[in-house]
Amino acid sequence: MMNTTHAAMGVTLAAPFTALAPEFAPAAALAALAGGVFPDLDLLSGQHRRTLHFPVYYAVAGVAAGGIALLAPATATVALALFLLSAALHCMTDAAGGGLELRPWEATDDRGVYVHAAGRWVRPRRWIRYDGAPEDLVVTAVFSLPGLLVFDGAIRTLTVVGLAVSVVYVAVRKQLPEVETRFLR
Repeated sequence: MMNTTHAAMGVTLAAPFTALAPEFAPAAALAALAGGVFPDLDLLSGQHRRTLHFPVYYAVAGVAAGGIALLAPATATVALALFLLSAALHCMTDAAGGGLELRPWEATDDRGVYVHAAGRWVRPRRWIRYDGAPEDLVVTAVFSLPGLLVFDGAIRTLTVVGLAVSVVYVAVRKQLPEVETRFLR
């Protein structure tokens, strides 16, 4: 899935705070957005979906941080919990997409996401055929609705920017391997 899809999922995860604890909603949304984006920073390491993708560990840490946030609600505790839970959601949903190959629509790679706790790769399910597939844009649009409808200010602006980036990415996605092989390798 696109990084913008993961970011929108994070904001959706934080949306209930607008009704339940509005004083924490902006920080929760920003932290969840950041947590949704964070695991893909491992693209820079050459070990994508392995270096910063920890589906089990983020989930366990997120549940623990959520418990702390319930016992000691503060902006920092809520933000930490939402960051970790959103990072866990990112890692888990990566397995719903394609593999790690340069042209994931060819479906030649069986590495979806690495689960460190199990010491193995989970195969890609390809429900979203590849990052930047048209169905990925649909998922991004659906998960962007809370960012557009229940938040305002920076969260709404970031959601609009994420949607715009998503549309452009989907439009050029299949040309990117050619650009990469021609100019970046």
